[in-house]
Amino acid sequence: MKKILVIEDEKDLAELLVFNLEKEGFKLLCSYDGISGLEKAKREEPDLIVLDLMLPGLMGTEICKELRKEPRTAKIPVLMLTAKGEEIDRVVGFEVGADDYMVKPFSMRELLLRIRAILKRCDGQAVPETGPMLTMGEITIDTERHLVLSAGKEVDLTTTEYKLLLYLVERRGRVLSRELLLQNVWSYNNMGDTRTVDTHITRLRGKLGSPGDLIKTVRGFGYKIEE
Repeated sequence: MKKILVIEDEKDLAELLVFNLEKEGFKLLCSYDGISGLEKAKREEPDLIVLDLMLPGLMGTEICKELRKEPRTAKIPVLMLTAKGEEIDRVVGFEVGADDYMVKPFSMRELLLRIRAILKRCDGQAVPETGPMLTMGEITIDTERHLVLSAGKEVDLTTTEYKLLLYLVERRGRVLSRELLLQNVWSYNNMGDTRTVDTHITRLRGKLGSPGDLIKTVRGFGYKIEE
């Protein structure tokens, strides 16, 4: 049974989330403020966190930053919720390590689909046919240890960033549309904002440093990786 922590200060919404997620077979934990939510996340180490952006005590972005600092909690996927919909809020959410982002009000059905998609890709242990080690220029991926080296230095990637890079490298030289990436990396079919892909690509390039320039933008279509 997967364990989900909901950190949401709107009690009606929090209770609605708990009710619906428990019906789907998840074990639920809940906090109504940022400080207790962060403490519970560190103590319980849930399989996924549904995190509100605007929280009393500690902002959702700060909680994300703290979780990503510690090895025990660095890989916990985070689905961020907010009443805001501006591009800058979405970018900030991804930059601090959120795996996905939903704007209130949202469909409970879509939330459930996204949660299942996130858990599915975090559980995936895909090993390419070419073997456990993949090299692309100065980027090396050890698929057995889920380890990425860029210019000889280990890079700390979120689960989504790792799967995005792996998917690109396995298909080196091929142009991949944003919709295809959403479907195969995020496991989203006919849902999700393609700007999610753009933001993650930007973040991934930044973490890889100069070798990140191997990821090319194909205007009006998507991305490819090639030397």
